[in-house]
Amino acid sequence: MPYLNQILTPERTACSVPGVSKKRLFETIARLVVSDQRSLPYDDVLNRLIAREKLGSTGIGKGIAIPHCRVKDCRAPLGSLVTLEAPIEFDAPDELPVDLLFVLLVPEEAHQQHLDILANVARLFSQEDFCRDMRAARDREVLYEIACSKEG
Repeated sequence: MPYLNQILTPERTACSVPGVSKKRLFETIARLVVSDQRSLPYDDVLNRLIAREKLGSTGIGKGIAIPHCRVKDCRAPLGSLVTLEAPIEFDAPDELPVDLLFVLLVPEEAHQQHLDILANVARLFSQEDFCRDMRAARDREVLYEIACSKEG
């Protein structure tokens, strides 16, 4: 099962991102992803993230969300890690706003792998010290190092 250091890059990691709304945040994330993965069309990434979110919130509670979707031109699972400047509403089950997100994109045919990675990410993000350390990071390099130092 891939660990974060196998699906995340420093280029897809961002600290203190302004997040006015889910839609604006997804636009920012889609730009972040496609600037590092030029084979992925911006509109496809954005539309699939939004479509998945319409099925139900990817907020998992405690200020954390794990947006995820399958993308046609995605060749291997990839992630993006984002902390927000200020928490935003995300319709999470505990009704707390979100300030920490791990976004997962997988190939369309990666069904079991998609579920396995989501379970691993959820397990990592259930660790309070891990999340606290990521929230304290002030630049993307430090955030990336924290994320990749912990394995599920």
